[in-house]
Order: sequence, then C-alpha cells, then structure tokens
Amino acid sequence: MAWSSSAQAQAPSEQLCEGAAAVVAARQGMETPLTAVAEAFEELARGMEADSGELRLAPFSDTCALVSVLFSSLGMAFRFAEMEYVTKVNDLIGAGKSYRTLSDILDKDIQNDCVKKQGSHSRNLRRVRLGLGLIKALFEQFLATEGSLYDAATTAYGQVCAPFHSWAIRKAVGAGMYTLPTREQLIVRLNETDFSVQKEMRRYIDASSPIIEYIDNLFLSRNISLDW
Repeated sequence: MAWSSSAQAQAPSEQLCEGAAAVVAARQGMETPLTAVAEAFEELARGMEADSGELRLAPFSDTCALVSVLFSSLGMAFRFAEMEYVTKVNDLIGAGKSYRTLSDILDKDIQNDCVKKQGSHSRNLRRVRLGLGLIKALFEQFLATEGSLYDAATTAYGQVCAPFHSWAIRKAVGAGMYTLPTREQLIVRLNETDFSVQKEMRRYIDASSPIIEYIDNLFLSRNISLDW
C-alpha cells in the first residue's frame, strides 16, 4: 500500500516545518510511512559505513524528517513531541547547507562554548536523538506485549523523555496519553497489517539503533554527558 492521504492528514502543513515538509512530501506515494522511515534509516546506516564511519548531516536530517509522520500518527498525545521534533529537524536541515557532518556542528559549538545553549545545533541534535529514541522505545514496547498502546507509550516516554522534562510537562503528557489511538487504529493509520507492522517496526528498531548509538558517542567521546 502506498503512503496514504490519511497519514498525510495527521501531519498538517503548519506542524511540519518547511524543510521537513519538503522531505516528507517527496516520499508520499512511494510506500507506507513506516516502510519509508525504515528504508531511509537502513540507507543512512549504509552511507555511514561507506563514509568511514562519519554521519553526514544532510541525509541524516532528511531521514529524521520522515519520522515526523510517525509522531503524527499517534495523535494529540504526542503533539508536544512532534512540534518540538520538527522544529529541531528543520534547524538541522538548514545547518546541512553549511556543515558536512554531525561531528562538524558539535565541534563548532564546542569551539563557541554553546553546545547546551537554547537554539544551538548541538542542542537540537540532542533533542532529535531523543525523538528517534522515543519512537524506537515505543516500537519495542509495542512488539514486546499485546497490551494497550497507552501502556507501551507510557513506558517508552518514562524511559526516554520523562527524565529531562519538568513535573508540569510530565503531568500534561500523562493526561494526553489517554487520547492515544488503540493498537488497531495505529496500524490502520500507518497503512499496515498485523503482520507487516511488526516487520517494519523491527526494521526501524534495527536500523535506527546504530544511528542513535553513534550520536550518543559523539557527545560522550567529547566528555559531554547525556543528562540534559
């Protein structure tokens, strides 16, 4: 099944920043959203291997833009994450015109002493990485149990994002979780079947894992902790 109009409807143009919207639009009609994301991360991982272990910023940002549709499929419960995520991705898409690799932007921000500064490319990279990790953890929970999407999402959020959010944000997110679609509704929104959704979620988990690990190591190798 091709990327459906229903998936597109879940991501209105005002939510997708200009750069991210262009990437998402270019993939519509090619495959299902989940397949598009999984294939893009597989291609990104192959490119990193071919580029001597370096991760180029432009293809990374374009690939991350596709993940915004997965956030949209979760509805209002993850709107907070979607809005922040697409803004950060759009910043990285813009930065890709001036910087070649993820290492380049981090080294430049270290030089300018602004790695953790609001609006810096490095801070935005850290937030995008959390977004990738949130979707990965959600898929892992989805596949590990036959329980509700609420349970899977609550666990994933608690593992990945909650440690970095204030009490007020955590409370708002908790309330929003009750608006999540059911497992069956999510599968329909993604244009998948019970069988195909498991296959494609595993593909995303496997393909995104080395990318997430690479980003974490970029910070850790420069003695920058991940507790922010």
